[in-house]
Amino acid sequence: MSDRAITRPSRATRLFGVWYRHVRVYTRNLISNGFPPFFEPLIFFAAMGMGLAVYVGEIDGVPYLQYLAAGIIIPPAMFTASFECTFGTFIRLEFDKIYEGMLSAPMSVNDLLIGELLFAATKGLFFSTAVLIVITAFGYVESPLALLAPLAGLLTGLMFASLSLFVTSFVKTINHFNFYFTGLLTPMFFFSGIFFPLSNLPQSMQLVSEFLPLTHVVRIARGCVMGELRLYFLLDLLYAVGFTALFCVLAVYRLRKRLID
Repeated sequence: MSDRAITRPSRATRLFGVWYRHVRVYTRNLISNGFPPFFEPLIFFAAMGMGLAVYVGEIDGVPYLQYLAAGIIIPPAMFTASFECTFGTFIRLEFDKIYEGMLSAPMSVNDLLIGELLFAATKGLFFSTAVLIVITAFGYVESPLALLAPLAGLLTGLMFASLSLFVTSFVKTINHFNFYFTGLLTPMFFFSGIFFPLSNLPQSMQLVSEFLPLTHVVRIARGCVMGELRLYFLLDLLYAVGFTALFCVLAVYRLRKRLID
């Protein structure tokens, strides 16, 4: 037993093993997996540019498409992390039984789940970077602070990966994830300040929006792209970090029992 403890890989090596396993699977179909995050912003710009932007004009002193561009960096990170840690995790857990094989290695349940979170965060970083490249090519980025925006995507990936793992810990049937995406993520997408300022909403809805996790990372990302970082963004950052820590602990606690059972 002592020999096993001596030869057990370090925590960093175990986490890297989980992360690298997922990266290898993801990059097997790199074109089909990597192309959409570059293509989806083009659809937004085509639809909004030919339709809504003509009527809106400017918001907060900037053209509407520039305002929109600064906000759409974050949603791809939210959705990709959520898909990864709901459908992806559930399939690996219930159908493919991948976790059983991984746990037969010198690896703990904590290593496995934290590795899942890190991979989802990496995807959030990649998707946000892809959107930043596209909006920069269209000329909607002027501030060098925009280089910090993908870090908000990384935080978004962690935040929604932890929330999604927590949701997954309750789900017994894969179709139940539809309630999560339709009932929570889709409304959050429209009421987190991506398409219009929250000040346009009724006071009660503004209060609700402030409780939504997406609102805070969208505000940080928009500030980076616009080059207008504010001191109160620290409160947004604290909210995001606290939210992530809370649901990470809850998700690991619940899924640990499920994996062991």
